[in-house]
Amino acid sequence: MIYFDNAATGGFKAYSVQEVVSSAVRYLNANPTRSGHKLAAAGGDAVFRTRKLLSDTFNNGSLERTIFTKNCTEALNTAIFGTLKEGDGVIYTCMEHNSVIRPVHKLLSRGVKAKCVFSKETAFFPQKHAITFADIEPYITADTRLVITNQASNVNGQTADVHAIGMALKKNYPDVIYMVDGAQSGGHVPIDMCADGIDILCLAGHKGLGGIMGSGALLFTDKCDIEPLTFGGTGTESFNPDQPDCYPERLESGTLNLPAIIALYEGVQYVYSVMQDSEKYLTQLTKAAVEGLENLPGVRTYSSPNPFGIVAFEVDAVPSQECSEILSSSYDIAVRGGFHCAPLMHEYLHTEKNGLVRISLSNKNTFKDLNAFLAAMAEICKTMR
Repeated sequence: MIYFDNAATGGFKAYSVQEVVSSAVRYLNANPTRSGHKLAAAGGDAVFRTRKLLSDTFNNGSLERTIFTKNCTEALNTAIFGTLKEGDGVIYTCMEHNSVIRPVHKLLSRGVKAKCVFSKETAFFPQKHAITFADIEPYITADTRLVITNQASNVNGQTADVHAIGMALKKNYPDVIYMVDGAQSGGHVPIDMCADGIDILCLAGHKGLGGIMGSGALLFTDKCDIEPLTFGGTGTESFNPDQPDCYPERLESGTLNLPAIIALYEGVQYVYSVMQDSEKYLTQLTKAAVEGLENLPGVRTYSSPNPFGIVAFEVDAVPSQECSEILSSSYDIAVRGGFHCAPLMHEYLHTEKNGLVRISLSNKNTFKDLNAFLAAMAEICKTMR
């Protein structure tokens, strides 16, 4: 199979990741930090190393405010529900995933006020950034507590101007918290929370960061205090009926996914060792994909070359989900059709009827893979005309 669905979950795992997961399952079946025996202590050490690596890599300035989650959705939900209270205002954008849209919508019934920002431009292409600070600033009011932007759209790979937004908020609206969804950007481009003015960063461990499913992370700075979404055992203050006040225990109830956390350590080390080359290669690969698709009759692309490996397109004669099914059943090529859990982006792009086909490439995909895909698409376009 040619696997072009890396934005859903990474199809390639480094050898070191595979080995450490196998080793953890065989030899480290203990609850980290919950017991005093050697296996639990070894697990606790592994958790600490990974926490420190994430804190250092993304520079949130707080080891304790580096929280493990099971995915980016849990990180986003924890941050949104744990930050916003009745009367607070939140600004989000048309680029957001349902993991942001749905929590915000739920909070409307609890007295939170929300505003959705669409780009001022009539079309995203060939803009470098889909969302800028100029798009956001007119919506900021005295009640604004939180601004959320998706750094890279999971639909088409376009970006928000995270650095400029973060710096402008820090300078002009220092009380506003800036939160970034890094599900598709983490592991593909450097992210420095301090340098970029990011107060909260949510990550998926199993995509660009090279880990396995069941891993995610929530990082925040000492500017933020996030209320827990989940309550339970933390291994500390057992006679206290309230959740502990200290981080990370405050936000990490229950047993941690030790194999996934250890895998995340290895994955982050690997992807950062190849990041510079990977950025360049994926930009070249997506450029070739865009150019190849645009040469096919009845095909329209919705992406520019990008380091996230994402290219979205539509075929006039074939609904997106049908196209993806044909690629799978007839050519053994894995892509994704539909709406990618990002309805506002499709409304903005006017693709809400049939959605878009998305290919999402990794640095282990080759130009040979891409040429096979383009040949398949040429046959589909010819057959369906």
